[in-house]
Parts: sequence; structure tokens; C-alpha cells
Amino acid sequence: MKAKIFSGLILLVLLTLTLSGAVTAQEPQPALVEKEKEQSPFASPEGARQQMTDAQAHHVSLVGQIGGSILAVALQGDYAYVGIGPRLSIFNITNPAHPTLVGHTSVLSGLVYDIVVVGNYAYIADFNGGLRIIDVSVPSAPTEVGFFDTPSWAFDVAVAGSYAYIADFEAGLRIIDVSLPSAPIEVSSCDTLGYAYGVAVSGNYAYVAAAGAGMRIIDVSAPGAPVEVGFSYTPVEAWGVAVAGNYAYIADTEAGLRIIDVSVPGTPVEVGSYDTPGWAVGVSVAGNYAYITDHDSGLRIIDVSVPSAPNEAGFIDTPGTAYDVAVAGNYAYVADDIGLRIIDVSVPVAPIEASFYDTFAGAEGVAVAGNYAYIADNQGGLRIIDVSLPGIPVEVGFRSTPSNAWGVAVVGNYAYIADYQAGLRIIDVSVPSTPVEVGFYDTPWSAQSVVVAESHAYVADGIGGLRIIDVSVPSAPVEAGFYDTPGSAWDVVVVGNYAYVADVDGLRILDVSLPSAPVEVGFYDTPGKAFGVDVAGDYAYIADYIGGLRIIDVSVPDVPVEAGFYDTSGLDQVVAVAGNYAYVGAEWSLRIIDVSQPGAPAEVGFYDTPSATQGVVLDGNYAYVANNAAGLVILAYLPFSVHMPLVLGNP
Repeated sequence: MKAKIFSGLILLVLLTLTLSGAVTAQEPQPALVEKEKEQSPFASPEGARQQMTDAQAHHVSLVGQIGGSILAVALQGDYAYVGIGPRLSIFNITNPAHPTLVGHTSVLSGLVYDIVVVGNYAYIADFNGGLRIIDVSVPSAPTEVGFFDTPSWAFDVAVAGSYAYIADFEAGLRIIDVSLPSAPIEVSSCDTLGYAYGVAVSGNYAYVAAAGAGMRIIDVSAPGAPVEVGFSYTPVEAWGVAVAGNYAYIADTEAGLRIIDVSVPGTPVEVGSYDTPGWAVGVSVAGNYAYITDHDSGLRIIDVSVPSAPNEAGFIDTPGTAYDVAVAGNYAYVADDIGLRIIDVSVPVAPIEASFYDTFAGAEGVAVAGNYAYIADNQGGLRIIDVSLPGIPVEVGFRSTPSNAWGVAVVGNYAYIADYQAGLRIIDVSVPSTPVEVGFYDTPWSAQSVVVAESHAYVADGIGGLRIIDVSVPSAPVEAGFYDTPGSAWDVVVVGNYAYVADVDGLRILDVSLPSAPVEVGFYDTPGKAFGVDVAGDYAYIADYIGGLRIIDVSVPDVPVEAGFYDTSGLDQVVAVAGNYAYVGAEWSLRIIDVSQPGAPAEVGFYDTPSATQGVVLDGNYAYVANNAAGLVILAYLPFSVHMPLVLGNP
């Protein structure tokens, strides 16, 4: 699996970084934090949403969105409530073998990480969007009615009585009064020592899974004055928690299931454990069984009828990465990042998939040609989206690829996929609904991005450098030449006789007038890690992971000189330039920089995206953003207007 920074699912990356002790929380949006600290009431839900929108964007409007990772699921009555990227989607599950999508929210500000449904309301832990409250009384038209932006990252939510309890990463446990759903108010908080990932509430106690600090038991009988009364350390990283009777069940990443007797909250005692084969991140308990979402090892069903001697009854390997599970009757509903999997668990020793609903979950690269956007979707291969109506994007076709699709270019009837370990894949997209692979070339290392010029595909191949593939016969591509750049080639653009390569430590300029013998003619060492590159006129624009946007004068390719730079204060990965503007993907945002004066670039707009911006392409008035776990996000830069009407399509 490719170790691309902030690629793949955000949750996977956070888990990896947490285990290595390297995670740093995202800086809260100052306007939102100040607003919430003041606890100013809103005159209406519409006013609250507008204030959030103003803080999330400047001169940029959301036009459309589609897709995203499935990270959370909850059940109530005949409905399953599923987080698909930055939306809540509602499915009728009267017949679990045939789930039917009946409604979805508009795009929320963050990814839906957890869902609790109580009565007419769904409460969502919205990652960098805090707590979102959705009226689901009409399943076909769920509507956000209130929100509270927590200080850190909202990973999990529990609701008891008039209060919502948020596991808010480094900000610990936050307790929110939701008695008035349109105006939730924080009443207190409690530091959990470790990073708060999971929370469950039973009786007068909140049980928090806190990575690095095990399970913390907090007395919330007085919600305004929570007090920690007990704790139990777990071996690795406590991630998920469920409580049933006198026992708390902890999903402890590499240590599997831990069962803790909490009959005396002040002195919890571990009584049993079962080491699952993967990373245990979610847990639900029903009857005598604990259901563990075990990351790449699917759903594990653990018999806990004897808490001191749990044993695995059965398992089923889901196709993606299992994050969350809810159980009702004979069925387990698994949030499996690339889809909702509905598992018949009536026979626990032999669970069987009854049905599924797929999505695309890891948008890494994007290209636009005509009425279609082409998404390099990590494990999902190539996804083809009809964007003839940008506000209502619709998926019309897909083609799986052998490895992980990171980059895509489209010329004529062909899409060219940089497919990591599987090299270059060439797919005939003349019939968008039925794309067909017609040829491939296995590059020596890790194909990360691709552009096509004339009859050649130029592949940035990681430490394999730049590979130049003759694609004049798409069914029989042949390597024409290569240049082993000194670092790791992440991105490439070709203009005229030159290839400009973002090679981690800087810009490499290659003369490719003779594709069989490319020659480096110049380079510029950027201060950080050069991940993205675009060229317009006499300038190359570098997305530098630590150094922001660097503008390099390449009018004399042999002697590139930095003309200016702009510090986005983010972790820049991608850049696209049109006219006087550079669009920079900086961590969880798209920044728009006026580069009409290269020596004095200035930010003129931004949009805080729900997930990590991995790719951006400009077409007409729109920016098409490959937004990782949030799918495809379509934005418009509107320098002279504040907002535009939105007609958002299906997730």
C-alpha cells in the first residue's frame, strides 16, 4: 500500500500516525472557535448554517459533490442511516436484501464519522465539522437544523437524555445540551489524557476510548460537572467502545477485543480478551456476541457469553476497510469504506453477505474531458462521472484496476491511469458506461501521476523517476525512454519540449524533445517536499508540502529562478493554474492564489473541503477536486459574489 501522505482514508492515516506518535491536530478554524466560545445563540437554523458557510469559504461556492467513504452506520426502525463522505444518507431496509436509498442531506462541512439516531433526529460526529444535528422525521428529505463546532476532531457521538457526548480527539469529551436541537450548547468538557476516539454512555457514566490512555470512566450524573472516577489501560490504542450490562467492550486496534468489568466504575477490571487478526476499530454488542470491525480483516463475530473466555464464532472478510457496525435482528450492517455491506448473522459461525450498496471512496486524481469527469479512485479504479450538470453529478461507469489508481489523464477515447504498483493502465472510454482496458505497461516502481502529450504518456513513477511510454498503439504500449530523477517523482506536466517533474525535493526540468533520451537541463531545490506541479507561460508552480506555493521562473529552463512564493500554512500537495489564478490543494482545503504578479502572490479565496485535497483540475468556471474520502467536490470561484444557489446531486 502506497505511503502517500494524507492519501487513502483519513481515518487510516490518523490511526497510523497515532500509533507512531506523530499526529498533530488540525488547527481549529479561528472564526468558528471564537463564535462557539461566546455561545452566541442563532436567530434561526438558516442563520447558523450561513455563519458556518461563511467561515468555511471565501469567494468560493460549492456546486456539486458525489461519492465518499462510508465510515459510519446507525439503525432505527426500517431505516439505516449511513455516512457517505460528507453526507448522511438514509436507506429503507424493510427488506435487508434490497436496501433502497430514500434520501440524503446536503454536503456537511466534514466527514461523517459516527451517527446516533434518537427519535426524529440524527446526531453526527462530523470530524472537523463537530456535532451536526439532522431532522430525519421525513427520511426522503433529511435536513440539518443545528450544529456545534467542537475544538478538535469529532470522532464519535453518544446521546442520552438531553445531552450529546462527543469524543473529540485531543479535546477529550465534550458534553453538549441538545434539548433545543436548533441551538446546541456545550455545558462542559473533560480531559481524557489520551486522544478521545470512542464514547458510550450507560446510566450515569460515559465510557471513553482514549488512545494512549485506555478507557476512561466519567461520572456524568451532573452533565455540567463531569468527573473521572475510574480508568483501565489497554495494551495498544483504545479506539471503539460499547457497553452492555456490567461490561465495557473495547476495540483496541492491534490488541483486538478487551472486555472490562465496570460493575464498580471506580475500579474497572479487565476480565477477558480476544486478539483479532487486524486492527480492531469498531465494536457493537448484541445478545451473546460482540461484532468487531477489524479494518482490513472485515467483520469478526466474537462469542462473549462467557466474558472471561471470549472466542471467535465466525467472520466475513469485507472487500474494503471495515470501520463501523450496527446490528439489528439477524443482520449486521457494516460501514466498509467502499460500501455498506449487509451481513446475515443468523448463523454466527457462518455469516453471509445478503446485499450491499457501493460507493467510490478514495478520490486521488481527476481529469475532465467534455461532459465527463474521470476519477482515479484508489482501490476503486476508474470512476466516470457525468458532469454535464455540475450541480447534479452522476456516476455512469467504472472500471477496476489491479492496484491503486492515483492519477488519471484523458485524451480522445482513452483514459490513462497511474495505477501505483500496476503501472500504466490504458482504458477505452468511448462508451462511458462500459469502459474497457485495452493495454497496460508495468512501470518498475510506483506510478503516481500521468500526463499524455503527442503519442507519449509521461509517468511519475516514484523512485523509478520519469518513465516515457509510447502509447501510439494503445493496446501495445512500449517504454520509449526514462530518466531516473534523484528523489521520488510525484507529479509531472509536459509543455512543448520540456517535462517538469515534482521530485519531492524540488523541480526537475527535462528536455524530452527526444523521448528515447530525456536529458535534465535544470532544477530548483524547493524548501520542503515538492508534490505537485503545473506550468503556465514562463512560470512553474510547485505545491511544496512544507514550503507552500513556490513560483519558479522557467523562461530559461537551464536556470530556473524562484520569482515568489505564498505560504498557505497547509500541507500542499497539488496545484492547477488557469489565467491569473493558482488553485492549491493544501491539506483539507483549496486555496486560490492570485499570481498575476508572480513576485507578490496573494490569496483571494478558499474553501475548506471535507477531506484531503488530492487532485484538482480546472474546466471552464469550475474546479473539480478529488477530495479523497469525500469523493468528487465541484467548486466555483466567484470573486464578485458571496453565494450562489446550489442544486446538489445524489451521493
